[in-house]
Amino acid sequence: MPCILGIDSGLTVTKAVIFDADGTVLSTARRRVPQLIPAPQHIERDMDGMWAATADAIREAVFACGRPASDIVAIAATAHGDGIYLLDKDTRPLGNAIVSLDTRADAIADAWNSAEIGDQSLALTGQKPHASAPSAILRWIRDNEPERYARIAHFIAAKDWLRFCLCGTIGTDRTEASTSFTDVRTQDYTDGALRLFGLDGLVGRQPPIAGSTDVVGGVTAATARLTGLVEGTPVMAGLHDVTASALGMGGYGEGVVAVIAGTYSINETVSRAPKVDARWFCRNGILPGEWNSMSISPASTANYDWFIDQFCASDAKAAEAAGQSIHAILGEEFEAARARPSSVFFHPYLFGSPFGGASSAGFYGLNAWHDRGDLVRAVLEGIAFNHRVHVDALRDGFAPRSARLTGGVSRNPAMAGLFADILGMPVTATRTEEAAAWGAALCAGAGAGLFASPTDDPRDLASIETTYQPDPDRQKAYDEKYRVFLDLAEAMKPLWPTLRRLGGAAQ
Repeated sequence: MPCILGIDSGLTVTKAVIFDADGTVLSTARRRVPQLIPAPQHIERDMDGMWAATADAIREAVFACGRPASDIVAIAATAHGDGIYLLDKDTRPLGNAIVSLDTRADAIADAWNSAEIGDQSLALTGQKPHASAPSAILRWIRDNEPERYARIAHFIAAKDWLRFCLCGTIGTDRTEASTSFTDVRTQDYTDGALRLFGLDGLVGRQPPIAGSTDVVGGVTAATARLTGLVEGTPVMAGLHDVTASALGMGGYGEGVVAVIAGTYSINETVSRAPKVDARWFCRNGILPGEWNSMSISPASTANYDWFIDQFCASDAKAAEAAGQSIHAILGEEFEAARARPSSVFFHPYLFGSPFGGASSAGFYGLNAWHDRGDLVRAVLEGIAFNHRVHVDALRDGFAPRSARLTGGVSRNPAMAGLFADILGMPVTATRTEEAAAWGAALCAGAGAGLFASPTDDPRDLASIETTYQPDPDRQKAYDEKYRVFLDLAEAMKPLWPTLRRLGGAAQ
């Protein structure tokens, strides 16, 4: 039976996953990709190091899958979206990649959005600029690193760099192309977008657009030697990881909102016509005539990971030594805390928020009698509240009837139930293994003729998912807490810039 390689390179881990044609995972290999933080707000990665780690993961997956490499009939990659990866005229990396957690350009994005450019961008491209948008980052480079800017021959996304390393061709796909520079109605590039952002020097240098299922090359001889893949194996264009995750979890479509609780708070739904609003990005869907509207912020479970690192490190080591999980321990503390009233709130804005570049995280309502369980509860509720900010926006525009949840937290029934209570709608948690990689594999398989289309998922989805209904009493209580959560954000808006200044960061 043929198999498919899906590659998923996130913000900290790159993965190679080989799937059988029925969606069964045959092998998975992971490698960490270090984040580089050379200055406040600057979050980067070494591009050659990223490829070396990915190639190593591919090689491990190929040799672990129990099939000859010749059984792999198609390959596609997905990776973190937005940010920027630059190549010079010799197709070599032009410095480190700038990833989507980077906020060096937040002042540029905020200035645009407080002027006419923000509204003009929304009308033209379907989205207002933000700190990690290619438009804002490229403008920052133009203004602060003019020599580097002058040497840009190609600007691409993370998964497009992996595609280049796999097969030697430069380009992108429809979903990734729409992160800054396409016309929201034609779904194709417009030079007017580059000019709007003051990037006239890059007109004509946009990467060619292919469909996510299009074959864009074959594995090169050098890559075959490095990875164990067969030279010439078809490589498809792939897609943005936000879209790949929705596709892989069975949540890509109309009438449903796909909720991905990971580093980013990602919430998205599909429509057959463009609908533009400042509260979401209206971007290209996988196929022509599809739009994927996504309401997102860098404010989800990375906050929970930070909490564990900062306040639970010794307990986590002890639990691991005893064969236990810190997540299980915190889960018990969360349930105990949820059984009693609590005034504790948490804004999960360590890396950003829906409320502008100057925002920051914070605990509120703390008293001496609160314990760690109350803090864990506040962190997890804050994450779900922030998802509701985005889901409520999409409900206004598209009226989705249900939600599908993926991400590490979705495997915890308490968390899936928490999302149902806070969102006030049925939430289906899927046990999909490697949703984003499977989304890429579905595109690869469709391009190879294994599936009729990317949404022709061969799995029995009903057998790997559970639907949680909101509890009426908890939903009512969370509605009240959610209003307080928003009131706290409104009260903090005028103070956040001062806090940032006190911390030494530029406003």
